[in-house]
Amino acid sequence: MQTGTAPSTQLVRRVNATAMLKAMRGGGILTGTELMAATGLSRATVISICDELVRLGWLQELENQRGAGDYVKGRPARRFAFDDSAASVIGIDIGATKITAIVADMAGTPLSRVTTPFRTYNVPANERADVLDRIAADALEKAGVTADSVLAVSVGVAAPVSREGEVLRAQEFWKSFDVRRIVSERHGWHVLLENDANLAALAERWQGTAQGVDNLVVMLAGDRLGSGILESGRLLHGHVGGFGELGFLDTVDGVGDTYGIAHYAALWGREALVAGAETKMRALCGDDPQTLTAEMVFRAAADGDEAAGGVLDRMAHRMARVVGSISTLVNPELVVIAGAVAASAGSLIPAMEQQIPDFTFTPPRLATSTLGDGIVSLGAIRHALDYVEEHALDLYPASASHQMAAAGPA
Repeated sequence: MQTGTAPSTQLVRRVNATAMLKAMRGGGILTGTELMAATGLSRATVISICDELVRLGWLQELENQRGAGDYVKGRPARRFAFDDSAASVIGIDIGATKITAIVADMAGTPLSRVTTPFRTYNVPANERADVLDRIAADALEKAGVTADSVLAVSVGVAAPVSREGEVLRAQEFWKSFDVRRIVSERHGWHVLLENDANLAALAERWQGTAQGVDNLVVMLAGDRLGSGILESGRLLHGHVGGFGELGFLDTVDGVGDTYGIAHYAALWGREALVAGAETKMRALCGDDPQTLTAEMVFRAAADGDEAAGGVLDRMAHRMARVVGSISTLVNPELVVIAGAVAASAGSLIPAMEQQIPDFTFTPPRLATSTLGDGIVSLGAIRHALDYVEEHALDLYPASASHQMAAAGPA
């Protein structure tokens, strides 16, 4: 007796459909022959899956047009195009002080972006959920798409998340805020959860400076340090989602904790002010050390200010130790500094590059992200698209669903 044949066949078909969608998305109009070359699949498999994806609403089959004098022997090649507007996905970044949502089409093109300042950690769970609702509704309205077009929502959180999408329950805040359940129950959407630094790594490899890099560390380095790690192109989670968590830095000499670049730039700049340093930082903060920001410190250093430059020298040394420690553990090809500080952190790179070999035998290349503070929500879009691609044979774009309902039972 044969067992497992049907599930095995369905799995192969699902994998093949995913490969087809990856080839089609952004590929323009492709023929069956071109899809065979792109995927390595047989003609029969390519045409069969194309027919199914057309039926489901993912692909459009285009008419072949020949000029009056054209002659082509045999049957004209069938041509297919991916329907970017077939459905949409939402990527959400829940930060400590703001929430960002992006709505994108099936090509990953952002249709809208909404950011709302919000102190997530100091309000009841229901109020947080209400804010999420308003942001999602605003983003959908600005994108000009309906809620029933959404096939997946990915949410980035500052907590360890397992590969099954479960938040490590040792994180006290998330015990009271089951964002995946709340959003799913309120809207009926399929909701994915992922660590924010992991999503930053997906975004960076997709559209950032790390395109084509398989062994990668992306560090969110603002108020806190967190890292997303790719090895051989695969996002690493660990047993309960703790891979990439940097708590071990508490024990690293010259580092001592997981506070990030923005935190220490402001702290050390304030210390210089309190110590009476003659510095441009004083004018920038109106002679009030408590209002000094990391951006002000970087700006003063760029203008040649000696005290601010000293802060950045100290920062480069600390970050060299951080990157050296991570590189000793996971040996990446590239480390990208990302998040809100990325635009300024480029000034730290030369000094870091000089010092990192003192702390690891496997120094990586260094870069700063160009994706800005929307990197996590952009990575959430990539995460949601990956889910849709993998489950395309089980998902129906809203337009196709409406057509099927109108047609009635076969």
